[in-house]
Amino acid sequence: MPLIPPPFPESRSAAKAPAAIAVEDVSFYWPSGAAVLRHCSLEVGQGKFCMLLGNNGSGKSTLLRLLAKLLARQTGSIHMSGPVGFVFQNPDHQLVMPTVGADVAFGLVKEKLSEAQMKKRVEDALSAVNLWHLQRRPIYALSGGQKQRVAIAGAIAQNCQILLLDEPTALLDPDSQIDLVRQVQALVKSRGLTALWVTHRLAELDYCDYAFLLEGGAVSDRGDPQRLKQKLKTSYIE
Repeated sequence: MPLIPPPFPESRSAAKAPAAIAVEDVSFYWPSGAAVLRHCSLEVGQGKFCMLLGNNGSGKSTLLRLLAKLLARQTGSIHMSGPVGFVFQNPDHQLVMPTVGADVAFGLVKEKLSEAQMKKRVEDALSAVNLWHLQRRPIYALSGGQKQRVAIAGAIAQNCQILLLDEPTALLDPDSQIDLVRQVQALVKSRGLTALWVTHRLAELDYCDYAFLLEGGAVSDRGDPQRLKQKLKTSYIE
């Protein structure tokens, strides 16, 4: 039987904003027949910073890849209100150019921009993540947190409206973890982005507007992040 989340008041309040992400009754199975997602449904309001929490194997990363169309859904429906940017857990899997500026510009080639237009888009995106001064820095010389910010800048340069982040702090030290989550929180507020951040760290819930708990491939709880944090403190495995 699918897990059906209760209609918490804070969840209804969060849903007053138009939905930027709407997932309804989505299931996903591996070719072996193993179920990853079972009748999963959720909504993320426009301009909200939301976190998707769950232990390993709960289906978090699979759901994010379905939203980004990196995997094909098998049942149910998915609606995304605008262009999507994706940030992987390991930034080395998506940074492909030798320098910071070149990497952010790489995704713009298909738009056939003038040199001046491309330069402005790159500079604006790097300024948004406070890396404008590192445009010429080699990628290999960056810290893990800086690499993740370059990945985010690449999405911003392409005018993404929805940012999907798959455990982006998993490989970072504690200070860099907090810096990155604060950076995304600030971008949501300043640029009107919608962000869905996959995590297994309860401390990161302090920075989002609301959260979902994924268990057994379905949303089992949702709403106020502090309520979820208190609820899970004694039972959750980080």
